Amino acid sequence: MQGGRVRRMALAVLVASGAGCGMAWAQDPSPPAAHPPLTPTRDVQVDYDVQPDGVPEPKKVRTWFAYNGGLMRIDSPQGMGETILNRMNRQVTIIINPQKIYSQLDARYGIRNPFLLDLSMSFSRKGTSSVAGVSCTEWDVRTDQGTAVACVTDDGVILREIGVDGDGLKGRLEATHVSYEPIADSMFQPPADYRRVDPPPPPGSPSGTPKTSEQK
Repeated sequence: MQGGRVRRMALAVLVASGAGCGMAWAQDPSPPAAHPPLTPTRDVQVDYDVQPDGVPEPKKVRTWFAYNGGLMRIDSPQGMGETILNRMNRQVTIIINPQKIYSQLDARYGIRNPFLLDLSMSFSRKGTSSVAGVSCTEWDVRTDQGTAVACVTDDGVILREIGVDGDGLKGRLEATHVSYEPIADSMFQPPADYRRVDPPPPPGSPSGTPKTSEQK
């Protein structure tokens, strides 16, 4: 079924990029010195080398962040697809390029994201460093799953992270190129000529055959 294909392809996109797209985002009531900025505060495009533990070679992943911290896009290697996170709408959009289709998921599906920080983590400032020619502050980051060291810019971009993420997955990511340029709104939307495919219903809900936008 088309819906099953979307789900499998979505997983492939996320695994290929070495990243998920969870919505562990929160408001930020703490003093600025208590933790780094949790999301980027400027439009920025970042290329990363992402290497999960046990993988011999890092994968190239391109990410895009909107200035307000509410939108993020992750491009998978080889152009297989993109993942778009919309914080305001609490929505994840999975774009599958070979089939020219996309699917939109509710954020409560609980997929995680190593490119953003959140207030469930505890932070301890370590010092300063530079990655890809950009200055950043190093922080010890602790979660229920383990610890990591992240180097974060003053405007909220993670340039390097080594250790265990919020899901307990060990690895590293490091920025190789950072570009502060305005990003068009269209970068955070599926292409107009792609078909929408509804994902399968979550476990426990009434089952049914997923429908494409053409079937509605």
